[in-house]
Parts: sequence; C-alpha cells; structure tokens
Amino acid sequence: MWLKDSSIGRKFVMALSGAALVLFLLFHGCMNLALVFSEEAYNTICRLLGANWYAVIGSLGIAFLVLVHFCYGLYLTIQNRAARGNDRYEVRAKKEGVTWESENMLILGFIILGFLILHLYNFWFKMQFAELTGIETGAFDPQNGAAYVKALFTEPVWGQIYCVLYLLWLVVLWLHLNHGVGSAMTSMGLNNLKWQKRVEVISTVVATLVVLPFAVVALFYLGMGIGML
Repeated sequence: MWLKDSSIGRKFVMALSGAALVLFLLFHGCMNLALVFSEEAYNTICRLLGANWYAVIGSLGIAFLVLVHFCYGLYLTIQNRAARGNDRYEVRAKKEGVTWESENMLILGFIILGFLILHLYNFWFKMQFAELTGIETGAFDPQNGAAYVKALFTEPVWGQIYCVLYLLWLVVLWLHLNHGVGSAMTSMGLNNLKWQKRVEVISTVVATLVVLPFAVVALFYLGMGIGML
C-alpha cells in the first residue's frame, strides 16, 4: 500500500494527520481562552463537549490521529537513520537551512507525548472520563471545569510549578509545529524558491496561533497563583 510503503505516502499521512491535529489544537486553545474572560462560558462549552456520543467519537478520533502521527513519525525517523548509515556519526558542518528542531523532531515528539499523558490525566480523566463513567476522580464536579482548572493552576507552589512546566511544554510544541507545518507544506509541493519564505512565515504564524491561547491561560493563572501566595 502506497501510504505505508512509499516515502511520499508516509509523508502524506504525516501531513494530513498533523493538519487535523493543528485544527483540533486551534479549537481547543480558543475554548480554553474562554477561561480568561468568563468561567461560565467555559463551563458551558464543557457541558456541550462532555458526556455525549459526539464528544466520545471526537476523543477517539483525536487519539487515533495522535497514534498514527507518532507511529509514522517514528517509522520515518528510523528509516531515515538507517538510510544514512554510518554517515550520521560523522562530524560535519551543519547544512544551510537545517534547523535544530528539524534534526530533533522525534525528541520533541517524545516530550510532547510525555506531557500530553500528564495533561490527559489531569483534565480528560478527571473531567470527561468522570462524567462519562460516574466514577469520582477528583474533588470537583466534572461539569465545573473552570473551578478545577483554577484550583490546579493556582495551588500553592505546585500550581506555579505546573504552570511553568506547561509553558515549557508549549515552547517545545511551538518548535515542533514551526517545523512540522513547513514540512507538511513542502510535502504538498510548496518547496520552490517562490514559496520558501512564505512557507517559513506561514509555519511561524500557525505555530504561534496554536500555542498563544494556551500560553495566555497559563500565564493568567500563574499570575493569579503568585498573587495568592
């Protein structure tokens, strides 16, 4: 099958799954941004996306996309390293246009995945899972997500540590997206001299738009938590 056996097919799957995940992150970031302006609005969104059939299907779809994107990324990295053979051990000047993140996408991916597991435990497990199953997983009503997020991010000491870790994770996510979006566009044929600079700008803009709402929320609660100390 060309989606698995050919280099173009594998890159196409990476680009398609990555684009879908970017759209999800944009939506999720905008949803989270409601916390800064109205806790009631955020809770309304949580109720709409809580224990219902379309939320479950959406969650399963996102999990599938993450799995496909990660597995294909791991597969491509292993194949690229095998193709280079002993050349990868040679000390040589860095090629022009090759960024640090482009050479370390797998490492960035593992960091993102690791924090994603923690994020899912703190939010999906304690909110949507609790609402779906009726199993108590925390001290807050699953439908009062705003109260839970506020308590988590403003908890003395640990809340501030979590906010800082969250912001560092967002930096890693930005680096991953900044290269990934450009790589996806290149895979679609936008790799000529005319589009090269445009692709770089678009990648930076998309990565920033995805990360910024999450960062605003983290900084908002970091400031609130410090003020409560």
